[in-house]
Amino acid sequence: MTTEKVGRSRSRPTSLIFFLLTMKRLILCLGGFLILSGCSNNQAYKEFLHHPDLYSQTVHELNTVVMGNNFPPMVASRNYAYAAVAAYEVIAAGYPDQYQSLVGQLNGLKSMPVLPSGADIDYPLAALLAYIKVGEAVTFPEGSMQNYRDSIIDLARTKGLPRKVEKASRELADSISAGIIRWSRKDNYLETRGAEKYSVKDIPGRWIPTPPMYASAVEPHWQDIRPMVIDSSGIFCPPPPPAFDIKDTKSVYYQEVMKIKNAVDSLTPEQRHIAEFWDDNPFKMNVIGHVMFGSKKFSPPGHWMGVIGIAAKKAKFDFPSTVYAYAVTSISLFDAFIQCWHVKYKYNTVRPETVINKYIDMNWRPYLQTPAFPEYTCGHSTISSSAAEALTSVFGDNFSYTDSTELEFGIANRNFSSFRAAAIENNWARFYGGLHFHNSCLTSTEIGKNVGQHIVGRLKMKKKP
Repeated sequence: MTTEKVGRSRSRPTSLIFFLLTMKRLILCLGGFLILSGCSNNQAYKEFLHHPDLYSQTVHELNTVVMGNNFPPMVASRNYAYAAVAAYEVIAAGYPDQYQSLVGQLNGLKSMPVLPSGADIDYPLAALLAYIKVGEAVTFPEGSMQNYRDSIIDLARTKGLPRKVEKASRELADSISAGIIRWSRKDNYLETRGAEKYSVKDIPGRWIPTPPMYASAVEPHWQDIRPMVIDSSGIFCPPPPPAFDIKDTKSVYYQEVMKIKNAVDSLTPEQRHIAEFWDDNPFKMNVIGHVMFGSKKFSPPGHWMGVIGIAAKKAKFDFPSTVYAYAVTSISLFDAFIQCWHVKYKYNTVRPETVINKYIDMNWRPYLQTPAFPEYTCGHSTISSSAAEALTSVFGDNFSYTDSTELEFGIANRNFSSFRAAAIENNWARFYGGLHFHNSCLTSTEIGKNVGQHIVGRLKMKKKP
């Protein structure tokens, strides 16, 4: 089997070629803003480091490394959340009149190390360094983003970054990062690595592995991960799914099955585009004859990382506001996954593909590839709706935008009148893809909305002027 890395996917790059390409991308991503001009202004480094696009590019870089390491969506959300909290804590320390620390607000985050302070600290630089350090250390080996980090420092030095400012900023970033990493290690992640594997049982209506990978159930103990804001994984429990009944053609379950089969069998070009746009399969197994190869894309939370950057740029957010937007949304995504996984492995419901193949049409296939975990509730719809509430709290309702996150994977942009409208389209996307019964998508969207609103209501982050 070979692996095709769609877009710019890579894993732990260390070559000189990557270093040069990273520098080039940093320059290009800011639309020429970073082109070296030989300016002698010793404040030029601030124009570089304080540009909010640089933070969004750094998130994208972590997103790309996560993709290269084949992390499933819920694990990816863990990287983004802890990294975002670390960067936010730097901003809260540097801008205390505008932002409030999350210490005492997030579960288990009871204190932070004594933070070095002084006029020599460049807080945006420290936030960037903290994001990178925590983002790479939470799940995969440190050093995965070393070349990218070094390229930022080198460019800042050419812009006049004083060594004493660099040193003080590093010390602050290291101090906060150490505290966040210690906190992360108590969220039960390591304990769930050795937990009992999912037991596949041939019981009608119960989930079993699906083609073409027939992979084992992904993260069956993710509900045991410590959430950041919600009190437990069992909060906002939805009603049970329709009872499995494929023999009675008048049953609710049978009607749901036929609804999704008929929809997939008659998709319009627009519906296919919607399904593909929200596919976000981090590792798709492609089978052509006897050849198998994997292709990678950003996962569902990775998709929303891109949306945050798009919104922040359109709203002309400054650096601290951009960090804040990423933090509250990343936390909402993280907790929404935990809530959803509690439901998934409570009911263990079978996927439409399995039911239709066994009872109706053995040759039927969904439009998208079925992920390796139970059907009810829908993870993508849950986390998307939660993210939409977080983003609405930051940017306001009816914030229209063009989502271009999938363009680098060859999928055309889509326009949305609001984040909530995007979340609603997402629930249709999972239905059009043949992955979830529509009842699941609707329920998931509502539950995700509740999770997001709960988090937004609980957190006190941005201070009123």
